[in-house]
Parts: sequence; C-alpha cells; structure tokens
Amino acid sequence: MNRRKKINQILKARAEKRKPKVDNPNKPKYISKADRAKIEAAQLQASVGDQDNS
Repeated sequence: MNRRKKINQILKARAEKRKPKVDNPNKPKYISKADRAKIEAAQLQASVGDQDNS
C-alpha cells in the first residue's frame, strides 16, 4: 500500500467518525416487555372499570 493511499484511507476513516449519526424520527421509542405488560394491564383495568360504571 503506497503512502498516498494509506493517508487517504486514514483521512476517510476520520471523516466517517466525525459524521453525526442520523436518528430515524419515524422509529417508535423502544418499550420494554415489562412496561408493555404494565400498560396493557392498566388499559384492561380501565376498560373493565368503564364497563362496571355503565
């Protein structure tokens, strides 16, 4: 590998590291399995409570 190629390779690698990582705004936030279970239980309890009041 000649000197010019090696220098260019190093510069390209540094440029890649400096690039900001693009976050995908359309991607939903991760919710753990335990949190999903809690939310589902709360919704079930709320829907059961609504049916009892009717």
